[in-house]
Amino acid sequence: MGVWPEGKRCAVFLSFDYDAESAEVWRFPKGVIEQSKGQFAPRVAIPRILDLLDRLEVKVTFFVPGWTAETYPETVQEILSRGHEVGAHGYLHKKLNEVSAEEEEEIFERMMTALTDVMGEKPLGFRAPYWLYSERTIDHLKRYGFLYTSDFMNDDMPYMLRYKGEETGLVELPVEWFLDDWVLFETHRKTCSEVYETWLGEFEGIHELGRYLCLTFHPQTIGRISRLRMLEKLIREMKRRGDVWFPRGVDLARWWKERKA
Repeated sequence: MGVWPEGKRCAVFLSFDYDAESAEVWRFPKGVIEQSKGQFAPRVAIPRILDLLDRLEVKVTFFVPGWTAETYPETVQEILSRGHEVGAHGYLHKKLNEVSAEEEEEIFERMMTALTDVMGEKPLGFRAPYWLYSERTIDHLKRYGFLYTSDFMNDDMPYMLRYKGEETGLVELPVEWFLDDWVLFETHRKTCSEVYETWLGEFEGIHELGRYLCLTFHPQTIGRISRLRMLEKLIREMKRRGDVWFPRGVDLARWWKERKA
């Protein structure tokens, strides 16, 4: 043990992909019903989630597409005002491995411009839409000076990311599909009790081993009241242990990089 700061036994990274309806806007440009699901996030879910995080005294990271920041800037500013981090999440929620080199360059430019305009500073964390990269993505991340990514699934600890055998200078905060609310709730239609038991079981193992856990949420999914109550129950159970570190992505990445320097 002894990996984490201040005698903490494990680290839990709580992350929210604030897509709103960015994916549906390009997939279903005339689909008012398809787009409406994502609109639940800024209309209802974001205020609920922020109030819950205030009550629990936990700071988290929201990965935000540039389109969402442009369309709902007041919600992104409210996220920042509550002490949370805003990371980058593409522009329109497109798969980077399916776009041309020219379009990917445009995506990064529009993403960075939109987020920097709303935030007043550039984001330091990046999560790719659908957790998919092209062979060019790493070069874009290095060029724009990102500190960390949160996309790979090959570990349950942070690590320094290598690409094509070379160091990138980026910290990777790994993810996993079954630790993503969209997969369990929207794809597999699991109940709150089933998801709770799945995530609690993973947390208990991570806590025992002294390692790292990343949970990924989408406001339009987790923001439904029954699911949000489930999440509150889970976080309270984690906090009850008294030895769990809840860093924002940027804080975890900075700490890890300094430790490995």
